[in-house]
Amino acid sequence: MNNDTSIDTPAVDIQTNNSEYKAAPSSIKKIPNEMRRKKFKADLSLHWYKRLINRLKNDFQFFRSSVQLAFALLCAWIGIEFYLFMKWGMSEGNVPFAERPPGVEGFLPISALMGLLHWISGGMINTIHPAGTIILVAIIVVSIIMKKSFCSWMCPIGTLSESLWMLGQQLFKKNITLWTWLDYPLRSLKYLLLFFFTFSILKMSIEDLNVFIDSPYNKVADIKMYLFFAEITPFALWTIIILMLASVVIKNFWCRFLCPYGALLGIAGLLSPFRITRVKETCIDCELCTKVCPSNIKVHQVGQVWSDECTSCMRCIEECPVKETLILRSIKKSASVSPFVFGTLVVGIFIAVTGLGILTGHWKNSIPKDEYANDQCSKHEWRNGSRFFY
Repeated sequence: MNNDTSIDTPAVDIQTNNSEYKAAPSSIKKIPNEMRRKKFKADLSLHWYKRLINRLKNDFQFFRSSVQLAFALLCAWIGIEFYLFMKWGMSEGNVPFAERPPGVEGFLPISALMGLLHWISGGMINTIHPAGTIILVAIIVVSIIMKKSFCSWMCPIGTLSESLWMLGQQLFKKNITLWTWLDYPLRSLKYLLLFFFTFSILKMSIEDLNVFIDSPYNKVADIKMYLFFAEITPFALWTIIILMLASVVIKNFWCRFLCPYGALLGIAGLLSPFRITRVKETCIDCELCTKVCPSNIKVHQVGQVWSDECTSCMRCIEECPVKETLILRSIKKSASVSPFVFGTLVVGIFIAVTGLGILTGHWKNSIPKDEYANDQCSKHEWRNGSRFFY
């Protein structure tokens, strides 16, 4: 008896730039039974904690979603701590003091970038927003080693963006894929923004960087960021709403077209030794990998994925119906790396770099409580940061 069986789906819908088509059933090769990769199914006979561990190890997307949720909760915790710090400051000291969380500096991208270039130029990490510099370094190191994985595994904006396009799929059954002639120019916008910020900062001397980093504006950059959202203007609110609505119908709209950090990490990720690799000998040409790729990469047409848009989300690997046909490996012909190990390394490297920053004393800023708590300053002065100009 012939052990070959046809794939479960005889025809596969493939979405192109401006049309949809179905891969012809005759073009899809048959899968030997021993080569068919089985979808994860929970073993209900195990205790709940063993079931959870088993699922984390074998259900790629569940593991990635768990990491995303954990990091989103961490960001929410930082947000609550910073809210309590702001509440103390704006009360003119009438409520109990709440310490400022250093992790909030992860949301100061421009200050962090300037801090990194200041470190490279001057050889020292600044003491105004040191955590921002350390977090940026951690993200870049993760990207150099593990590709642009921070975007799809840990970034809270990436998590929100992914949730929005998944909502769009539920509402409209599909997302819009832009024409190539429009997609490429729009994708270049994030690189133009990255070039603008980097070029502007590179023109600054070490003395200029010192002036900015120690300036009153930079000292209260986190406060101003909080007030931007707490007292958001109608224009800013509608801009955010439009970006969110665009992300519902177009996958990762902000990340794909406008995020300069995404551009930076995409470039850094090209240095990574890891690549999604397609084994042509066992590939059945079902094109499921291309269909599920949120970055619209034609995975089924390449031997290895070198695109700067690949975020190592592992959707293509999980969707592939043939064992060891779509794999992640460090170099050509090397052993494959499981998504569980890969994700563990992503989190581990980030924790290691930020932990090193904490242990070496480059985490909490040097702004004393007294400078934040000038009893002679009014709530208005706290709000606009004017106390730091004196």
